[in-house]
Amino acid sequence: MGVIAFLIPISLILGGLGLLAFFWSVKARQYEDPKGDSERILSDEFDDHPKS
Repeated sequence: MGVIAFLIPISLILGGLGLLAFFWSVKARQYEDPKGDSERILSDEFDDHPKS
């Protein structure tokens, strides 16, 4: 029974850290247009060094 007294707070802390990491990733716009980014990397249309 004494082990549960340690496991419950540890699981709550880890869950809270995971939730904070999720909110941080949403705030940092990590999920912004993932399909566009995956297509843009394969396309020659969006070149970082355009020809002059």
